[in-house]
Amino acid sequence: MSALETKRETAYVCSERHYSPAEVARMWSVSVDSVRRLFRTEPGVLLISPRHRNGKRRYATLRIPASVLERVHKRCSLVSL
Repeated sequence: MSALETKRETAYVCSERHYSPAEVARMWSVSVDSVRRLFRTEPGVLLISPRHRNGKRRYATLRIPASVLERVHKRCSLVSL
């Protein structure tokens, strides 16, 4: 992929709609924890996390771009033959 293509793709992902795990959970009728597990390591998902503080629990905020949501939905919807 050329540098120009990378810039275009980055600009598209930045401008597209991003969903919270709670929004996806409501749309798909599943738990927020299920959405977090499904998307935590998915490429393209934003993981916003403050620095780890002295033994305190680390909280992370996920934001799921519409293109990633669609990709995962298609992958999970495939029927094995």
